[in-house]
Amino acid sequence: MLKKLVIVLCLGAAAGAAWVALKPAKNSSASLTVFCAAGIKKPVEEIAAAYQKETGTEVRMQYGGTGTLLSQLKITKQGDLFIAADDGALADAKKLGVTREEFTLVNQQPVLAVAKGNPKHIDSLAALKRPDIKVALANPEAASISRVAKKLLGPEWDALAAKAAVMKPTVTEIAADLSLGAVDAAIVWDSTVPQFKGLEIAPLPELAKHEEHATATILSSSQQPAEALRFARYLTAPEKGGPIFQKQGFKPVPGDKWAARPDLIIYSGGVNRLAIEKLLQQFATREGITLTTVFNGCGILCASMKTMQDSSNPKFPDVYYACDVCFVPPVAEQFPEAILLTEAEIVIAVPKGNPKGIHTLADLARPGLHVGICNAEQSTIGFLTRSMLKSMNLWESVSKNASSQVPTADFLVNQMRTGSLDAAVVYGININNDKAHFDAIPLLADKSKAVQPFAVRRDSPNQQLGRRLLTFLREQRTTFENAGFVWKGDTAPVKSADIVLPDWLKQK
Repeated sequence: MLKKLVIVLCLGAAAGAAWVALKPAKNSSASLTVFCAAGIKKPVEEIAAAYQKETGTEVRMQYGGTGTLLSQLKITKQGDLFIAADDGALADAKKLGVTREEFTLVNQQPVLAVAKGNPKHIDSLAALKRPDIKVALANPEAASISRVAKKLLGPEWDALAAKAAVMKPTVTEIAADLSLGAVDAAIVWDSTVPQFKGLEIAPLPELAKHEEHATATILSSSQQPAEALRFARYLTAPEKGGPIFQKQGFKPVPGDKWAARPDLIIYSGGVNRLAIEKLLQQFATREGITLTTVFNGCGILCASMKTMQDSSNPKFPDVYYACDVCFVPPVAEQFPEAILLTEAEIVIAVPKGNPKGIHTLADLARPGLHVGICNAEQSTIGFLTRSMLKSMNLWESVSKNASSQVPTADFLVNQMRTGSLDAAVVYGININNDKAHFDAIPLLADKSKAVQPFAVRRDSPNQQLGRRLLTFLREQRTTFENAGFVWKGDTAPVKSADIVLPDWLKQK
């Protein structure tokens, strides 16, 4: 371990990076290693100290230019978090395959910094090229600020770099030179300026409209992801990291309400349980959170949300994963956007060999049959079944044979196993793993598809957590397909208000 530490320290020193190990808290049992862009050192160090004091977790920080840190991550493949100063560096880290979950910390812009009062009247690229002006730049190979500026300035960058009085590895070093009066101007982040005395921003149109994001990302090398994720949540929490970023001149991006162990409440239609139950357990373990999951018919779930009146109720779900888009409009105000994750086929389930010779929905109306359908008021599949039958003028005749109307389709499958039903309208997924006992009779293609939308509540205190769950589920395509779903999760989000249902499916 000592040899590894010495190697990393040597790499850091050679590249202009530096380690800072905060004093371990009493009874500390965990330790985090964080690679942090030098430009946001001050607030992150203060937040880390507060986190360590509050939780007892030691935080070891290594600072440097973002490019320098990326090179170290590629070599060492160690650490828990990486804090990049710009979007391009984050994209590079993704290409290296070293990152997992992402937390946007602050928005920042590249700017031209000068001495207070701008005594040399520097307000353009032309002014920067004057012989009497000394310019400081960060090395674009090491620091994000200059990589961004180089891209924005194009050919002008080369001319500026050629006359630069100094070029150093980090944005803080050139800002320090400017503060000391060693140079007349420097291209830095807007958030860097208030960290140093005697500086102000001078207008430079070529940089004015561009914005980047400093982002914390969990490293795939982390052996303690739950602890790393907890610190990342702390960094972005409006009650914790947010005020510290703001105090030091940054523009924080608010994260979730702080809780050491958040409770994410999920309402899910019953059909989804077959694919997500184990995935939810994996997600909760990795995040170090509590999941309260309610599986039921979507009619029951929507009724429950309406009973709570509004989303201020602490039991109102953060996430809603319906069995079909037709049960999104009733709660569109709370869940204004959805991702269509999967599709499930609706079939007629019959005993193996189809002893009653059932081939269509019309056959379910034959006298003497015992048919199972789900309750249309309580469940998605019940509502879809009733809507299909009504559109074919079969509802009254089939419902006479419906000896069972239950909230979810798995109840019907259990009744078929006992021999109390001759047929049941269920999702194909419900019998996908029991083909030895059941056959599936396909239905009309244009009416037998249920599409499952995933939505995060508009005003949830755990919005970011809910979105990370969505990201996690979208990475599990194989699991959904193995359960029998058709994958749709690569599609763009849809606005709940824009969901248009066919006339036969509209809720009256």
